[in-house]
Amino acid sequence: MSLGFFNALCLFWLTKHAVDSVQLSAPEVVTGAYGASVTVSCQYDLQFKEYTKYWCKGPVYELCSKVVTTPRGQHSERSSIADDKDAGVFTVIMTSLKESDQGMYWCVIARPGRNIYTGVRLRVSHTVITSTATPLLILEQDEISWWATLRWILFILMLCCLASTHLAVWRTTATRKIQLQQLFQLKHL
Repeated sequence: MSLGFFNALCLFWLTKHAVDSVQLSAPEVVTGAYGASVTVSCQYDLQFKEYTKYWCKGPVYELCSKVVTTPRGQHSERSSIADDKDAGVFTVIMTSLKESDQGMYWCVIARPGRNIYTGVRLRVSHTVITSTATPLLILEQDEISWWATLRWILFILMLCCLASTHLAVWRTTATRKIQLQQLFQLKHL
């Protein structure tokens, strides 16, 4: 019983994580040259176009410090953010890169309940960078919706498999109990 609950919990977590990853995507690693600029595009599902987005820095999301925040293309000393709501992409530009800029950053959609976020590791290089940044896969909205739907269908199928396995085990156990009871009754007659 506890193993089945654990499996269901793991399955729910994995599916939720997979769905969140479709709702917001960004390159895992970007590299910029010391003193130059770097641009990071964070693509999101259009259902979140009216939410505030921000870019923050920190080793883990829960401890990150906001660098720049939408809604009006705000900027700090060397960073700016712009939200293209029609395309479903917010873009962060960091200029005059320093070694201290290197580290973990987070693309975040602020929403009631639980924010959606994805991590981007920024590397600052003292050499000339040609094209080592992880390419951003631009998915059409139909493709994003299709994948999200497919993941939910697979999740439901896996739950059905889990439930049918438990049902089969229960029926086998119940049949054995009935057979044992009948055998016991025959011996006592």
